[in-house]
Amino acid sequence: MTDLRLVSSTPQPAVPQSVADHPCLVAFQLEFDYIERSLRRLGVRRDDVEDMAHEVFLALYGAWHKYDPSRPLRPYLFGIAFRVAAAHHRKARRELPCALSDIIDDSAPRPDEALQAKQARALVLIALERIPLPGRAVFVMHDIDEVGMREIAFTLSIPLFTAYSRLRRARKEFAAAVASLSRASEP
Repeated sequence: MTDLRLVSSTPQPAVPQSVADHPCLVAFQLEFDYIERSLRRLGVRRDDVEDMAHEVFLALYGAWHKYDPSRPLRPYLFGIAFRVAAAHHRKARRELPCALSDIIDDSAPRPDEALQAKQARALVLIALERIPLPGRAVFVMHDIDEVGMREIAFTLSIPLFTAYSRLRRARKEFAAAVASLSRASEP
């Protein structure tokens, strides 16, 4: 019996033997904390953040060939995290009614500082939840992660003026939410 093998005349690119050899795994590991923070800012519950971070990795791995290394990695990762979070929110709305997320910070040095930091973080996260996801993404990327507007527009695949419009509206909604929450928490 003869052994037939297909021979290609064009050289094939080297394929990593495993995912562990893939450069996107290194990039993902370096930015894992950033991905988790971004997912929390996008309204993913603390219990779901790790699972969603792994979904971001799977999406990154599948789309790694589209990544342009001359562009910054964080906005690209944020774009993937935004899409994963949006899909998660759509699925959660279909499955269960939305509940307030628990906000816990275990790393504060003093109790009074820990309480103030926890309250401020809770206020910001709850205020962020009141901003619709498209505006929240632009707001978080620009005002928290300090990404430029052109990069945001490119990452989210929206026109530049739409990005500016979403940012302006999100800032107003955030300020209104913070003011409302602050008034509600006063004795």
